[in-house]
Amino acid sequence: MAPRFVFVTGGVASSLGKGIAAAGLGTLLRARGLNVALMKLDPYINIDPGTMSPFQHGEVFVTDDGAETDLDLGHYERFTDQPTSSMSNITTGQIYDSVIRKERRGAYLGATVQVIPHITDEIKARIFKLGRESKCDILLVEIGGTVGDIESQPFLEAIRQIPHDVGKENCLFLHLTLLPYLGAAGELKTKPTQHSVRMLREIGIQPDGIICRTDIRMSPDQRRKIALFCDVDQRAVFESTNVNVIYEVPLMLHQQALDNWVVTKLGMITHDAEVAEWKRLVDRIKGAKETIRVGVVGKYIELQDAYKSIYEALDHGAAHHGVRLETERIDSEVTNPASLADALSKVDGILIPGGFGSRGIEGKVFAANFAREKGIPFFGICLGMQVALIAFAREVCGLPEANSKEFNEVTQDPVIDLMESQKAVLDLGGTMRLGAYPCAIKAGTKVADAYRERQITERHRHRYEVNNKYIETFEKNGMIIAGRFEESDLVEIVEYPNHPWYIGCQFHPEFKSRPLSPHPLFRDFIGAVTESRRAKETAAGEKLVSNN
Repeated sequence: MAPRFVFVTGGVASSLGKGIAAAGLGTLLRARGLNVALMKLDPYINIDPGTMSPFQHGEVFVTDDGAETDLDLGHYERFTDQPTSSMSNITTGQIYDSVIRKERRGAYLGATVQVIPHITDEIKARIFKLGRESKCDILLVEIGGTVGDIESQPFLEAIRQIPHDVGKENCLFLHLTLLPYLGAAGELKTKPTQHSVRMLREIGIQPDGIICRTDIRMSPDQRRKIALFCDVDQRAVFESTNVNVIYEVPLMLHQQALDNWVVTKLGMITHDAEVAEWKRLVDRIKGAKETIRVGVVGKYIELQDAYKSIYEALDHGAAHHGVRLETERIDSEVTNPASLADALSKVDGILIPGGFGSRGIEGKVFAANFAREKGIPFFGICLGMQVALIAFAREVCGLPEANSKEFNEVTQDPVIDLMESQKAVLDLGGTMRLGAYPCAIKAGTKVADAYRERQITERHRHRYEVNNKYIETFEKNGMIIAGRFEESDLVEIVEYPNHPWYIGCQFHPEFKSRPLSPHPLFRDFIGAVTESRRAKETAAGEKLVSNN
């Protein structure tokens, strides 16, 4: 059976949360027993975000099949607990690249290649392919950018045509728009939404429903006004207000019967959405009394989206243990050791995320060494694992010049080196070690206790790897190689046993963490942080009693 389609567009302003709204709706449709797939259409000309600065794009989310994609795919996976793939994120760059390659091969039989029909046909073909191969009941398609952007026009034209291809009864258009609150007037203003919908209608798209992003609740009069001037049913005007916990979004949309409206409009018969697990999750997060503090040491600490999946995975671990998490963002470019030590001493756990380039590296090396010496639970991810090994080599193994060739090509002790498979690579985009690879876990380690499996699969994004020439030195000095990719004899996980919890991994576990099922390493890291916090408080209390 062919899928139905729900297209999510945005208006008035960017960053309103189309991805979270789409993911929230996908969650509810899944909770009704439907098979759902999600897709993001990005209007930029880059092939993918893999070569884009975090300042420009935020996090790059990696799929199992090795695609470097938009961070909204992280929202899709976390909310719906379904993997995405390279088909789930399409960019203008991919579309034009494909069309031009076809033209060079003579695929268009001498025709003049144009935006319509060739570009729009390519976009539609990608949408239909995901719908067909995912075998979904409903395909949710989010169009990036804002209505009115020049860059988005081919995508909007393509989705305008799809009801003519598959039948209007099989398609539904949802428009997410901003309802600004003007303090001087003391009211929400609907005019920007009216203009946004008018721009959609000018290109031939009449939204079936509108989700209004607001800071305060809408009044019935405002809802009626939007319905009247935007030509939608009043019951098809929904609101999305600010929430304290992001995972409240599906519950908020469900309370307004958005999911019921969607399946009714598409002529689908399902059972009611089962959302009890989400309610328990939100209650557990909101009801947490005990507070722990985790320091994330990086060079993009001012950017919320740069480490988006990291922050979410930490929250998943905290929710599992019923504790409230405070994340302290610690700038790795701080050059004063005393200042950095002061910041690190105020947290209960330390995490160093992935990254590239030499900026801020010595601050990360300092943090990894500080955590090891002070017995603070430590988690190093990708580059975070590499700097932990650099610190260990310098301070424990007697190799003061140890470094990565990424930062010092002439280092005497390159404990981290460029992977052999990367040495002939010239292009930067899509050429790293990407996607899911297996890893064999060493028995008797904390890592084995966390996974409870001997073979795992995790997602990667890196060019540099542990130099196997130094493994014997590491092991002789107490560092355990706790996980390997046996096929290529690559180090995947390291663990320092003489410590409450000191683990580094070459892969990115944050990409597979879910709110209802935290990743094992994040779960146990937060567990160790919580135990460490409690031990410190107990010791402080005993000291106070003895002094009195």
